[in-house]
Amino acid sequence: MSIAEAEAEAETVDTVPSHWEVVLRAWEQLDLPEGWRAEIIEGDIHIVTPPKDEHSEIIDQLQTRLFREKFRDGSRISECTVHQNIDLRIPAHGSLYIPDLVILPGRILDRAPEHSAADALLVVEVTSKSTADRDRRAKLRGYAHAHIPLYLLVDRWDPITGRGEVTLFSSPEDGRYTDITKVPFGKDIHLPEPFDLTLDTSGFPA
Repeated sequence: MSIAEAEAEAETVDTVPSHWEVVLRAWEQLDLPEGWRAEIIEGDIHIVTPPKDEHSEIIDQLQTRLFREKFRDGSRISECTVHQNIDLRIPAHGSLYIPDLVILPGRILDRAPEHSAADALLVVEVTSKSTADRDRRAKLRGYAHAHIPLYLLVDRWDPITGRGEVTLFSSPEDGRYTDITKVPFGKDIHLPEPFDLTLDTSGFPA
């Protein structure tokens, strides 16, 4: 092989996109009906159907409580923003998630173009039958690998107890959360700093 041929081959290799780049490009080009979402879970695109009313009710209750705290005089999260349907990306994990709720430390327009999941202070997922396993496993791994401080999982069909449970995962380390707090629907659960906020789960529909 001549030097010119070797250089041409090297240039070709350099321009070959990574698997992440290809999947991300495909995700960006999706044209889904209103209410539908698509996520990238460990390298594969998954289509998520619109949520049921019970799912949306739980999100509304949580979002309302967070907004009340945000606008309370003296709140420690007054500069934070609460979002639905924004993407969080973890390229090293081959994942792009759209959590049910995301709390960022500031304006969404201030975050970097990479939309790094590491920017989030808290993510919330409410399980649906079609997404429950991913929320419990793949997303748990992904959020821990991204070092998101708090992951609140509202599981309407906990596989261990068979009832509604809320689990707070915190203190990510080496790709896993080292602290876990779990309560059944009807019990309060406390979000630590910077929230220092107790959430009432008694109104969550199972």
